[in-house]
Amino acid sequence: MKAATNKNVPLSRADAQLVIRRVDIQRPRQWLSAGISDFRAAMPVSLAYGLFWVGLSMTVTVGAFALGLWHWLLPMIAGFMFLGPLVAVGSYGVSRSLGEGRRPTWWDAFGAWTSHTGQLAMMGVMMMIFFMAWIRTATLLFALFFGYYIPSPETLYVALFTTAEGLGMLAVGTAIGAVLAFGAFSISVIAIPTLLDRDLTFMEGIEASVKSIARNFRPMLLWAAILTGCTVVGMMTFYIGLAVILPVLGHATWHAYEDLVGLERKEGMTG
Repeated sequence: MKAATNKNVPLSRADAQLVIRRVDIQRPRQWLSAGISDFRAAMPVSLAYGLFWVGLSMTVTVGAFALGLWHWLLPMIAGFMFLGPLVAVGSYGVSRSLGEGRRPTWWDAFGAWTSHTGQLAMMGVMMMIFFMAWIRTATLLFALFFGYYIPSPETLYVALFTTAEGLGMLAVGTAIGAVLAFGAFSISVIAIPTLLDRDLTFMEGIEASVKSIARNFRPMLLWAAILTGCTVVGMMTFYIGLAVILPVLGHATWHAYEDLVGLERKEGMTG
């Protein structure tokens, strides 16, 4: 029988292998609870990290209106779902420091990228591919349902919910977006915290994430719904709610990673 080892036990890449554990349907709620606890334990750092992204989001929004590019906002806001796992890297760093019994510092949040920059950057490229695919799809859908004329903001947003063209675009866009979003979620939700914590390639991180989804489909589907629902609530508050929601979800995802991914010595290896 193989014995799981603690992640702090030094094992070479040749000796160790990642294992994906099974969890029950109740675990996502417990991850969320643990995320709230981490936020409370590291509130100054976590809140500052969340406020940083809120400020950046507001700046992009104001800039889009100032440059006359407001019509890009809706697909960009929806596309945030594809970049969320990357945005939450700092929250993973804070939770890791709490798990190690250290008091989190600003560097744990804002410098978390530096531990495995190359592989995390490769994951960033993967997520940007999904994001750009969504933006392109949204552009084509707009042209298909509304043509190439760009109405005023008031006219467009009213038309989205009161006309056949608008409702049709929302229905088709939601269906396509959901497929793309679940694909991005499947390759990244566990991959990014794994790459932050372990010396692995980004493809090994993706493999761990996909296996986590495959072996725990129902719990992970619930977790995807929780992430989406909470993020939408944050967006509806003109991003302000994301100051708390974003770090809480990041902390919770770190606990999901700790639950799902283990390290054990390969068969035939002796301690």
